[in-house]
Amino acid sequence: MKAVIMAGGVGSRLRPLTDTMPKPMVPVHGRPAMEYAIELLKQHGITEIAVTLCFYPEIIMNYFGDGSRFGVQLHYFIENEPLGTAGSVKQAQEFLDETFLVISGDGITNINLSKIIEFHKKKQALATMALTTVDDPTQFGIVITDERGFIRRFIEKPKPEQVFSNTINAGIYAFEPGIFEYIPSGFYDFSKHLFPLLLQEKFHLLGVHARGYWKDIGTMEQYKQVHIDINNGLVFKELMYAI
Repeated sequence: MKAVIMAGGVGSRLRPLTDTMPKPMVPVHGRPAMEYAIELLKQHGITEIAVTLCFYPEIIMNYFGDGSRFGVQLHYFIENEPLGTAGSVKQAQEFLDETFLVISGDGITNINLSKIIEFHKKKQALATMALTTVDDPTQFGIVITDERGFIRRFIEKPKPEQVFSNTINAGIYAFEPGIFEYIPSGFYDFSKHLFPLLLQEKFHLLGVHARGYWKDIGTMEQYKQVHIDINNGLVFKELMYAI
């Protein structure tokens, strides 16, 4: 199986840390954030990995190389201009010729990726979104699913009065290659464009509640909290979480 690590983020809310480096290279306990994503994929047997790059791509490529030092094979796809999350992944369309996983290069998680893939294949889905819960969902995409796992409502970064759930999109997806039929060339975003389109056109968009640690490091507060959680042993427990 193959995967994509989205590593094109600017990380403007993490400045000055990101003044001279891309967000996936921000150090978390002495290692770049993206290194944790690579380790998680490798733990679940996924070693053929596309990496989408935009800002300071040479810094990421120089550090990770071809991936052999980390036990994986990395294939780089560089955006000449920002293409959005879905647009950046579309660059790797020829490489992604089988069921594939998409994961952020700047989130810290130990979610069980194998369970997400298993659910996706069992449901014969075109697109499956990993879900988690947070105290404040206004910075994320909030989701409601029915008893079968079909997503019924999705709002990206809702206003406080729009919040109807604290279940959010964790930014981890399983897709079939057929998803590219619905992603045009140019700038296109998963949350703002693709997922609303799939819901509008009545395509099956599934969500699966994934247990385990998950934290975005989009803000300085979240970045500090990840370090606290690591020190408290919450992140890297040797557990295979069930769904």
